[in-house]
Amino acid sequence: MDGTVWDSSENVARSWTLKVHEAGYTDKVITRENIKNVMGKTMDVIADILFSFTEKGPERDELRYSCQEYEIEYLRQHGGLLYEDIFETWRKLKDLGYHNYIVSNCQAGYIECFLEHYGLSYGSADDLIEDIECYGNNLLQKAENIRLLADRNALTDACYVGDIQGDYDATVKAGYSFIHAKYGFGKINTEVPYISTFSELISVVPTVI
Repeated sequence: MDGTVWDSSENVARSWTLKVHEAGYTDKVITRENIKNVMGKTMDVIADILFSFTEKGPERDELRYSCQEYEIEYLRQHGGLLYEDIFETWRKLKDLGYHNYIVSNCQAGYIECFLEHYGLSYGSADDLIEDIECYGNNLLQKAENIRLLADRNALTDACYVGDIQGDYDATVKAGYSFIHAKYGFGKINTEVPYISTFSELISVVPTVI
């Protein structure tokens, strides 16, 4: 999701700052860079990093839940910065016989709000995105959710497209190939197949699966 198909950091930061101020921390501001630096981590870890000014426990959890719930509402209306040729590339991949799925470490509802904002349905073989899974649904780490989605859809082979080291590590642990979205938020500490634009998947995917 983030750093691969869109960049929602600006609007996430705005929505979180609003809730932080509503909670009484009026001297605190969540910035776009703050959000970009924690993209890809689970929400509990993000809260520990960004809300260190709160007491760990109920106080921090309450602020986290408030922010992540409002974030979904805000993004459903305002969206984020969509990278070029996302939908066109998904369609071309499907026309070539591939299947598109989304796995993320996000909270429940985040993937759905992305799809709803752009008017996309999901869940059937006719949809651009056939299935989704995330940490917020089941509290499973990304490697486990990659395997879960692959098993659920009876995939015999697959590759994961991501932009940060954690994506690569999870994909290796899950036992699948990886393609680095080099235009995203992070770097990978080993040489891997990569794309500089999302549309390059058309030529790179056949080389890895």
